[in-house]
Amino acid sequence: MSDRPSFGIVTAPQQVHYADVLRVWREADAVPEIDHAWLFDHLLPIGGPLDGPILEGWTLLSALAAQTERLRLGLLVTSNRIRPPALLAKIATTVDHVSGGRLEFGIGAGSRPSIPWARREYEAHGLPYQDFGDSVGALDEACTVIRRLWTEDEPFDFAGTHVQLTGAFGNPKPLQRPHPPILIGGRASATLGVVARHADRWNIPGGDLDDALGRSALLDRYCAEIGRDPATITRSIHLPVSYDEPDVTRKAIAETLGAGFTHVTLGLPAPWPDGVAQWAGALTRL
Repeated sequence: MSDRPSFGIVTAPQQVHYADVLRVWREADAVPEIDHAWLFDHLLPIGGPLDGPILEGWTLLSALAAQTERLRLGLLVTSNRIRPPALLAKIATTVDHVSGGRLEFGIGAGSRPSIPWARREYEAHGLPYQDFGDSVGALDEACTVIRRLWTEDEPFDFAGTHVQLTGAFGNPKPLQRPHPPILIGGRASATLGVVARHADRWNIPGGDLDDALGRSALLDRYCAEIGRDPATITRSIHLPVSYDEPDVTRKAIAETLGAGFTHVTLGLPAPWPDGVAQWAGALTRL
């Protein structure tokens, strides 16, 4: 994998409208320093008024894929708790086709029970909410079957602890071969084991670089235990942005690049000022 740094923006589609997100993504599509753009995957707001507007991530991603030409795009990250993995594989394949092969497949175990707002959105939509250990096991199986649906030419059965499929088959395949890059987000030790087995990229929230480096070293160890070269997993980090303190973000970018995190996502808080994508692109010119 290339060690060239890449930079992206994250626009959480909460407390905003479709036209707002579309404006920022179209602008970013014309900013050469911005390589990728991301949404998140929540069904109720996790910031601002609890009854405020929020758009569903994969539906919105497909719409934005059709309205952009260059940006690689994805969800940072899909909650594996929300959609059955075979259905998710079909949704992701569709977005890869709509985008002309620009999908970055971001996925994670789903929100931890320790987060106060996490359970609310699952219960409100009639979705099961098992403990975190259960969700990590489900993520491992989901990554296995999604990759198989993307790559295998014959129907297959799968009898896992969390996923059971009979006659599973994916057609068409994604445009990207052998499949879209798989980005797994998370910092828990159990999640890092899944990263070692399945991911092309690993993303961790920024804020504590020493912790991120420690988690990266643990990922190296897990890769060594299964005979995988840890250099085949791109290290990605999510950095929050302050419009009032751009130098703080520039410093954080420089530190994370120096620490080996070559894939950087910049969280742009809404409301988004005019020219925000140009402004974010300028932050990356170190």
